[in-house]
Amino acid sequence: MKKHCYTVLFLVFFLNTITAQLKSPSDYIPNYGNQITYYHQVENYFNYLVTESKLIKKQKYGVTAEQRDLNLFFISTPENLANLEQIRNNNLAAIGMSDTKTASVDDKVIVWLSFNVHGNEFAGTESAMTVAYELLNPTNEATKTWLKNTIVILDPCINPDGYSRYGNWLREISGKKTHPGLYDREHMEVWPGGRYNHYIFDLNRDWAWQTQAETQQRIAIYNQWMPQVHTDVHEMGYNSPYFFPPSAEPLHEFIEQYQKDFHTTLGKNISAKFDKQNWMYNTRERFDLFYPSYGDTYPTYNGAVGMTLEQGGIGAGREITMENGTNVTIKDRLTHHATAVLTIVESASSQKDALIKGFRDFNNNARKKIKGTYKTYVMKSNPKLEQMAVLLKKNNIDFAYADATANESGFHYQSKKNKSFKIEPNDLIIKVDQPRAVLTQVLFEPNQKLNDSLSYDITAWAIPLAYGVEAYAVKNNINIKTKPGLAVVAKNVPESVYAFHIPWNNRTSAQVIAALHQAGIKVRSAMKKAVFGDITIEPGGLIVSKAENPKIVDFEKTVSEIVKVKSDYNCIATGFSSNSKDLGGENFNLLKAPKILLLSGKGVNSTEFGATWFYLDETINYPVSIVETANFSRVKLYNYNTLILADGYYDLSNDQKTQIDAWIKNGGRVIAMNAAISLFEDREGYALSPFATTEEKEKSVKEEKELELKKRFLDFEGSERRAISGSIPGAIIENKIDKTYPMAFGLGDSYYSLKTGEKCYPLLKKSINVAYVPKEYLSYGFVGHEMKKKLTETVSYAVDKKGEGAVIYMVDNPLFRGFWENGILLFSNALFLVN
Repeated sequence: MKKHCYTVLFLVFFLNTITAQLKSPSDYIPNYGNQITYYHQVENYFNYLVTESKLIKKQKYGVTAEQRDLNLFFISTPENLANLEQIRNNNLAAIGMSDTKTASVDDKVIVWLSFNVHGNEFAGTESAMTVAYELLNPTNEATKTWLKNTIVILDPCINPDGYSRYGNWLREISGKKTHPGLYDREHMEVWPGGRYNHYIFDLNRDWAWQTQAETQQRIAIYNQWMPQVHTDVHEMGYNSPYFFPPSAEPLHEFIEQYQKDFHTTLGKNISAKFDKQNWMYNTRERFDLFYPSYGDTYPTYNGAVGMTLEQGGIGAGREITMENGTNVTIKDRLTHHATAVLTIVESASSQKDALIKGFRDFNNNARKKIKGTYKTYVMKSNPKLEQMAVLLKKNNIDFAYADATANESGFHYQSKKNKSFKIEPNDLIIKVDQPRAVLTQVLFEPNQKLNDSLSYDITAWAIPLAYGVEAYAVKNNINIKTKPGLAVVAKNVPESVYAFHIPWNNRTSAQVIAALHQAGIKVRSAMKKAVFGDITIEPGGLIVSKAENPKIVDFEKTVSEIVKVKSDYNCIATGFSSNSKDLGGENFNLLKAPKILLLSGKGVNSTEFGATWFYLDETINYPVSIVETANFSRVKLYNYNTLILADGYYDLSNDQKTQIDAWIKNGGRVIAMNAAISLFEDREGYALSPFATTEEKEKSVKEEKELELKKRFLDFEGSERRAISGSIPGAIIENKIDKTYPMAFGLGDSYYSLKTGEKCYPLLKKSINVAYVPKEYLSYGFVGHEMKKKLTETVSYAVDKKGEGAVIYMVDNPLFRGFWENGILLFSNALFLVN
């Protein structure tokens, strides 16, 4: 008996000893803190922690484009981990997002920690391992106390593809010694850099739009938990002292006092830790809370206390000498992060009751007392609502479709006036009285209040204008009969079809033509309205006729399989129209299948390249040859008919420019965006010029000289404020469009462009000015008063014909961040309809 007791005691002692000897990252990972950790090593360490500790659970929530796992780790006491589902349901039930509630489980504060949304800000993931270890460390009595009332959800790497791209590169170019000198190659990251994901998207700008697979999978599980605190861990330029809350102005007007109060608490608590170590830091200077698609703002608009942490480190490699003469190492960077993050967990635990109350009041009161001006948003029936519905579902925003008729009045987005209108069946109705009341208002409020014009990002994002949908914001809660969805009637394809008609009105139209071209099927497009019995073909509408595709076996079945994704397609029984626009007439242009060359590499704006690549590869699934600018001289251009130049500064030789000129004259087409259009500025044979006349140029030079003279008397302190008078960080600008030209087909009566740069050009001579800013234009968001005057009667999109080919100028990028839906259609017009 005694022997048996000794055995039991020995086993208990042995198991406790093993637990007490949980390995730190330094013990487990070779060279931790001195060299970047490979992603598979990060995964191995967290798997080790899951195996060795009862305080952590793993959940794989998705995979990246490059098939790397996306993982969450839940850290708390064994008792809390055993009750995770009940805790989750209780949290959602308390804010009206779940009907399931278990009374026997106490409330816990949920703290979500996100690391490395930008892959080359790698100290985030490095610190995540130290944070996890300290929370699990059996000898850390403080963290044991925190976890009793806290659930920590830890995502060690939001962007594994970017992290791995950067990490593999840094490992490959690293020697045994560090090189803190500024010009060593480990401080000179190669294009496109590790900041971005596979498609070179900035995932930290994608929270609300969810264009990327990583974001879609993460937000889906985020919405299942709805934490009270969310921390987004970043790095910035290596010379910058550490940044932690409180955040800078502008703060969105919907942010509650409890969120601001906890920011202040964190500022005091983290600063106390940093003061003790004599670490430099700053607060309230640069990182604001306004644009809704960040890792701090999106959680904030969902009731959490969202925040950004920023450590100086981008470009630092393993070690670098800062401008103050001291060196910063990986160990320094991860230690600062770990200290700040653990302080946040500690603070959340100590403020549990206040955080939970504030979170619940935020969500529940938002339904009772609407924060904004409007209570209902009405989107007029439009095929583009198909994609808007997808966005709303991703964000768990409730909506329905009108199933009756009613007269109403409200703010009209397209005219910025209050107007009477009629709600009709199939109009989309979004009511603010719903669980996502605040997020709904942030995304749809037409006039966001900007209390400080020094914003970090774009200042307007009105969803109806982004989608090109006529819309109204109504001050009252509309009571009208609704239905949850639109009925889609399956088409009965006749045994014999003269032609298929595919309306040109949303991104699905572009997906269909992309598939038809790849199948070798000939396609035509209508230039003007054509009527065939009860079928009306609007400009841009696609026609696939049996006569022009005689080699297709079983024409009806083959084509209907391709076009069925577009539920509003039609089968036409005759080519004889009711309005003299027969299918065999001049009204229907035969479209060429684009053979696309897209340039990448040095000089090309990486994210704008990524937006174009993503559009081609994912949005429309169309083939593209991508060539580095350094290899452009080796390309035989006649193998292509379309050259896409994303935003950038292309250092092409005169011979290369001459080659492009000749190729365009022989039928080549260039789509040039943003700064890329400067390749054609003031060049012989092209219409692009910053001045319409010599007199305008002389006047501009004179005004600039006079301004320089005036600046001599101005103080330095106001220089930054004065500079923004000529800026436009990101605003929505009304454009008048030429609806008769194919590049404008399907866009609506006007086009609202998201303008993110100051460069502007007068309307072009001897060109087709497809979209331009009229004299008295409407705008949303911040536009500096000097910039506002400059934009008048400037072109946004134009086509410059040259010989058999053309250059399509895009002063604004219609594919910016992949969420400007009407811009996607505009770019599709340029790619497929402009011959």
